Amino acid sequence: MNYMTNPAPEVSNDIMPINGTDYIELYVSNSKQAAYYYKAAFGFHSVAYSGLETGNQESESYVVGQDKIRLVFTSPLHSNSIVGKHIDKHGDGVKVNALWVDDATQAYEDAISRGAKHYMAPTVEKDEHGQIVRSGIYTYGEVVHVFVERKDYTGVFMPGYRKWEPRFEAEPTGLKYVDHMVGNVELGNMNKWVKFYEDVMGFKQILSFDDKDISTEYTALMSKVMSNGNGKIKFPINEPAEGKKKSQVDEYLEFYEGEGVQHVAMATDNIIATVTALRARGVEFLDIPETYYEALLDRVGEIDEDLAPLKDLGILVDRDEDGYLLQIFTKTVNPRPTMFFEIIQRKGANSFGKGNFKALFEAIEREQELRGTL
Repeated sequence: MNYMTNPAPEVSNDIMPINGTDYIELYVSNSKQAAYYYKAAFGFHSVAYSGLETGNQESESYVVGQDKIRLVFTSPLHSNSIVGKHIDKHGDGVKVNALWVDDATQAYEDAISRGAKHYMAPTVEKDEHGQIVRSGIYTYGEVVHVFVERKDYTGVFMPGYRKWEPRFEAEPTGLKYVDHMVGNVELGNMNKWVKFYEDVMGFKQILSFDDKDISTEYTALMSKVMSNGNGKIKFPINEPAEGKKKSQVDEYLEFYEGEGVQHVAMATDNIIATVTALRARGVEFLDIPETYYEALLDRVGEIDEDLAPLKDLGILVDRDEDGYLLQIFTKTVNPRPTMFFEIIQRKGANSFGKGNFKALFEAIEREQELRGTL
């Protein structure tokens, strides 16, 4: 993908128009190694770099991309830094979910006027390729939304970065864009953040799941899905529910030491090819029992894909009134059992795989049991 230009944004009647996800920034202990891993394992390519050579004395960042997805990995260059303290408390994880807007100043001022907590005042950043305007607000935990206005910029990423051209590049795996990003919050906070997205950013609740929908013999959780007007930004928000044992949300909150991003879902047009490539490169996925597939077609009806490769790869299938979807979840990608990724292919469906919840959460529980945290 050429990052030097952006397509014309769609017209929207949102109180806060958002054109899409601009980038996701993760604070990590070793940005160089993280960037290499996501290139080698997930098929991202090198985009941009910021560090000592670019005049950045505080941190080092590597930007990787694949189609419309941009990930930024940032590590501190000194002890006792803001980035370092974040990593010390939470481990590696998402700090910034940057949203592409037409007017970053207006987005910030509107958000603040509607009750958002300040993170970054509107700031103009310039270099020989033009200028970018950024601003930001806090959401749950220490996660922030940075509004990015880049209509007057033609550089590789943004000022302060230069093009990153290492010798090693990997073939892409077919990942296209960020489908949704899931947050885990403390018990009792889900409705607080639902109201935040409604009041501050004009999102609407499009789906809701309670502990009857998302439960197994041992654990349960509740979730509500928020979406902006054009549907390009979707944020499910999870909170734990009472169960016999510690749920995946409880485990996340314990090891992340607070609220944060649980997983990022990345879309593909061919999930069989994408997951086959990811597995070949060492990406580990949750194991799904063969019994899941015995009555699958009776439950979801006719699908275009052969059942054999789905069963072999452990890909889940679910249907709603608009079509069906295929999805699979990686194991946690960090030493702490916190963040993971979802690979999703939508064949018309706009839902999130409600019919797969039981099989998915039982698979997560098996991983929790191995870790001794169930």
